[in-house]
Amino acid sequence: MPPNPPIVAGTRIGHVHLKVADLERALGFYCGVLGFELMQRYGSTAAFISAGGYHHHIGLNTWESKGGHPPAPGTTGLFHTAILYPTRAALADALHRVISAGIPLDGASDHGVSEALYLRDPDENGVELYRDRLPAEWPRNADGSLAMFTRRLDVEDLLRARAA
Repeated sequence: MPPNPPIVAGTRIGHVHLKVADLERALGFYCGVLGFELMQRYGSTAAFISAGGYHHHIGLNTWESKGGHPPAPGTTGLFHTAILYPTRAALADALHRVISAGIPLDGASDHGVSEALYLRDPDENGVELYRDRLPAEWPRNADGSLAMFTRRLDVEDLLRARAA
């Protein structure tokens, strides 16, 4: 049987829906710290938040998880939600917000194609905050193939990119 053709170009992941233990606590992180906007709320059980007025980029709900605990290590589930920032200055602002809120980073990496910050939300869900470099800046091998890597990101240099 021949393999299926690749998925159509332009296909994107539109939003993520996270199970949280405490809706107010989750909104405090995603809206209060990261700056997402509350678009709609369903009482004390669910909320939909976005950047720039979209109907929602992130759904938060307690439908199956109110008062719950994060999955134990060694179980399957979401590794992280990746939030793409449009510019280096915007990513620097996100870093400033996280630091100002006293939230520790799990890591900060330069992948050649992107710069990424890794942290945890209040429910211990992994969160990646990142910005892509332009394709013309991506590292390439001699044959033209992509040569991604993982190196330590200079967070002080990133913070200097923050717009005043």
